[in-house]
Amino acid sequence: MDNYNQQDFSNYTILDSHQSEATGVVAKRFMANVFTWMFVALGVSTLFAFLFATTPSLLSIMFTEVNGVLRPSLMGWVITFAPIGFVLLMNFGFSKLSAGTLTLLFLFYAAITGISLSFVLLVYTSSSVIGCFGSAAAMFGVMAVMGYTTDKDLTSFGRILTMGLIGMMIAMLINIFLGSSTMGYIISIVGVAVFTGLTAYDTQVLKRIGQGIEYEGTSASDSKKLAILGALRLYLDFLNLFLMLLRLFGGRRD
Repeated sequence: MDNYNQQDFSNYTILDSHQSEATGVVAKRFMANVFTWMFVALGVSTLFAFLFATTPSLLSIMFTEVNGVLRPSLMGWVITFAPIGFVLLMNFGFSKLSAGTLTLLFLFYAAITGISLSFVLLVYTSSSVIGCFGSAAAMFGVMAVMGYTTDKDLTSFGRILTMGLIGMMIAMLINIFLGSSTMGYIISIVGVAVFTGLTAYDTQVLKRIGQGIEYEGTSASDSKKLAILGALRLYLDFLNLFLMLLRLFGGRRD
């Protein structure tokens, strides 16, 4: 699982289901910005993943060959864990960073994440990567629409999913030492369910944040910064859903 951080939006206005009966122009524009930046980030990640996976000179930065087997280099490990630092910096530096700086950090984060995921194109066949990506996109799209349009308050559902996410992360840490393929398979199934549900929940939360922006008259700069954090949240939902599907159904290269 790629790094996942449930951004804390508790410091920002999130209208409840009784307050958020109608979505105005500002709220719709906010959601459009969220999805636009999410798609931009996915495009950047895909570009860098493909570039590094198909360019031997760049690939050598990430991996070294030991007895005919590719192993992560020191720089490879740095790049692998660097996205966690970017996520933390964007979240904890929200109030101090300008909208432009936060946007640049988000794009750098997407690029480094793409580089760290270049191994996906080396380990799995192209057809399985494309198939799982398409499946993840379809599932994400359906759940995002459901989260945006449903009248049901998903707050309780979100709490359950968050607990499931924490439990799954603990199980993954334990399985690092156990190395159980069966446990890994179960974790992937749970992961698909968790990130599918989180897509709907996070979309509803972001919709209500957009309505809160309109309700309070939040500044354009803060609105853009909230859109970037929202895009990061949905980006992680999609990315982890894709990786879980790939672990379940992806065909490995010979």
